[in-house]
Amino acid sequence: MASSIYLSAAHKSSGKTVVSLGLCAAFKAKSLNVQSFKKGPDYIDPIWLSQASGNPCYNLDFYNMSEDEITQLYGQYASNSDIAIIEGNKGLYDGMNVTGGDANADLAKLLKLPVILVVDATGITRGVAPLVKGYQVFDTDVHIAGVVLNKIAGDR
Repeated sequence: MASSIYLSAAHKSSGKTVVSLGLCAAFKAKSLNVQSFKKGPDYIDPIWLSQASGNPCYNLDFYNMSEDEITQLYGQYASNSDIAIIEGNKGLYDGMNVTGGDANADLAKLLKLPVILVVDATGITRGVAPLVKGYQVFDTDVHIAGVVLNKIAGDR
């Protein structure tokens, strides 16, 4: 199976798509076979992800697919790549079901993938540390492997 990362965020509009596109393009520029996926029934982001990766992007959607269909589709296409990048939607723990089950965290757990958390750092400095810590301990079955601080204003 290819190396895989799941990009999620603390909340929507944090910059997941920009980071995902940048990673897809950077890995492709290194001559890696990149496979992209998008959580949910999104149609715009997959077009961009397909262009950046050079391969079709596939949606992974709890509403239109069973868990078995999701794992089968993911396994089929990720296994033929050097790296798979899954871009989430909304925030890591946000979904339609308030008790969970359909959020990015649930998809990352289903696929057993490490999460890179994209954090919009607009107007925040040291306060980002307890924010990230809270995301780490909220569900210890979700492995937050890294953090990207996006929209930083300067050295501070």
